[in-house]
Amino acid sequence: MLRSRILGTGRSVPATVMTNADLEKIVDTSDAWIVERTGIRERRILEEGRTTSDLATEAARLACQAAGWDPKTLECVIVATITPDVPMPATAVYVQDKLGCNGSAAFDLVAACAGFIYGMSVADAFIRAGQYRRVCVIGVEIVSRIVDWTDRSTCILFGDGAGAVAMGPDESGRGVASTHIYADGSGAEHLHIPGGGARMPATADTLRERQHYIKMNGRQVFAHAVRNMAAACEEALAANGLTINDIDLVVAHQANIRILESLAERLNIPMEKVYLNLQYYGNTSSASIPIALDELARDGKLHPGDKLLFCALGAGLAWGSAVIYW
Repeated sequence: MLRSRILGTGRSVPATVMTNADLEKIVDTSDAWIVERTGIRERRILEEGRTTSDLATEAARLACQAAGWDPKTLECVIVATITPDVPMPATAVYVQDKLGCNGSAAFDLVAACAGFIYGMSVADAFIRAGQYRRVCVIGVEIVSRIVDWTDRSTCILFGDGAGAVAMGPDESGRGVASTHIYADGSGAEHLHIPGGGARMPATADTLRERQHYIKMNGRQVFAHAVRNMAAACEEALAANGLTINDIDLVVAHQANIRILESLAERLNIPMEKVYLNLQYYGNTSSASIPIALDELARDGKLHPGDKLLFCALGAGLAWGSAVIYW
């Protein structure tokens, strides 16, 4: 059976750490308040002079190295991000150029926190169809540059980082069993950036009104995240004839500890089977799952045959799930 398989992983996170104590100096909040409500203790912030494609390239190089590939041999580069280097062209072409695989396919994909699963789903389809044999999927965000640092309801949540996977064909039975992606545009304004696009081009007024930063209805996002991620997980399990008891590890989008606890409760799975690293990175949007996956792989916590369940929800509202036979 031909499947796509993750053959290598990589991550790149900024060196600068912003703790909750640092945030106490910026907005009216406290370490105890943030930890209790989110589980986050610190996050990484990219230094000035570096940008999205820099982190993406570093993560991609490491993923290719782990797969035993020369980055120049990549046939397709997919970058999932909501924080591109520039509005046009795609960040993926800058990554492609830095990797030296010019002439390959290269494009961006926008699905916010669900972006990595969306990107992996596209790569899986390419590989199964025989169109490409060497695909790099990168989730990367510099969210620190699009959050309103005067809004304590959002600025405490996010961090910067990149994670990447090298994907290719495999006939051993290991790899991506299935992916499931969804969206509901009726919830778009629960999590969005109003300004900066064709609907609301940048003006002095939009800048003064801070319309170019993330706006979030936390209650609505929480409710949708738990309900929709759980439903997507259940569909992925059913599609593969599995139950939650067959899953060795859930690698979910690292948004908020309360969301993950509620998800585990809905799925009837112990929290010990839900990987957590949000306490160190915060919400890195599309980068969170591949960063977590690289940690697991490099720490020797993944074994051949392990069954992994991925899930995420983000702006759009977009969400998805996947079952992976490691």
